[in-house]
Amino acid sequence: MSYLTLSQFLEQKSGNLTPELAQVIETIGNTCKAIDQLLQKGALAGVLGSAQHENVQGEEQKKLDVISNDYLIDALKVHPHVGGLASEELDDFTPAQENGEFLVLFDPLDGSSNIDINMCVGTIFSILPAKNAVTKAEDFMQPGTNQAAAGYVLYGPSTMMALTVGAGVAFFTFDPETQEFLLTSENIQVAADTKEYAINASNQRHWEEPVKRYIGELQDGQTSVRGKDFNMRWVACMVGDIHRILCRSGIFLYPYDTKDPQKAGRLRLMYEANPMSMLMEQAGGASTTGRVRILEIQPTELHQRVPVVIGSKNEVDLVTHYHH
Repeated sequence: MSYLTLSQFLEQKSGNLTPELAQVIETIGNTCKAIDQLLQKGALAGVLGSAQHENVQGEEQKKLDVISNDYLIDALKVHPHVGGLASEELDDFTPAQENGEFLVLFDPLDGSSNIDINMCVGTIFSILPAKNAVTKAEDFMQPGTNQAAAGYVLYGPSTMMALTVGAGVAFFTFDPETQEFLLTSENIQVAADTKEYAINASNQRHWEEPVKRYIGELQDGQTSVRGKDFNMRWVACMVGDIHRILCRSGIFLYPYDTKDPQKAGRLRLMYEANPMSMLMEQAGGASTTGRVRILEIQPTELHQRVPVVIGSKNEVDLVTHYHH
């Protein structure tokens, strides 16, 4: 059986694809292959452990976070079609090429606390149209509905890319022999109903009442108003949790909580919530903060945080209903 390569797939004229956008996506894919190589070597490459300083989010950076970030910045800032870059790891945006048609935002290594224990991690990316010949910080302040493309690369037992260009979701699997991402599934669909949920239950005491009510009903299973039992899954890597939902449905919640009232949520709108929301909606799922559709949020800052409720549509709708 012959599979389309990522390059061949990108030659199609589906969704928002243009030759320029295709080249940007291909560069991201190639850079993720290099990140994958480092991850495969693990401790042998001397890249595990901490880099001894914190990123702008106040999180300790792992050496691989820093290296992955450098790889993506180096590859994309010289790309003729990229006007500017923004990374979860850096305070400010990085200017790229004058007249570049696209802005690229990314979380270079999501779930990086999993690196040292050899569990799954991923790279998340979001591509927006550029606004000016020379990119300014405010050009990034676009709602997620403006995204031309979004996706992630999951470094798991096999390395996979999930991609949307606005015409459904496709999965590519990295073939170590040919060193190519090959199309292995198209038109991914997330069932509206599910029996699986993902949430960090250790924060339960900090949740708002609607979330306590919803999770309580799931935990009570057959004896509750839901009339069926649910399973809980938690990967501690958003890419892993979202990939599971795209494969077999589910709901993922990182809700607002009162543990740190200054933070609207833990996940970043521009680097995590928007790209994952585009993927989920393109696969027939839904994504809200519990109150509003994530893709419609008008950003006010590069590192803005939001609560996230994402996955199977009927479950997300129920959580949103409980908040109103």
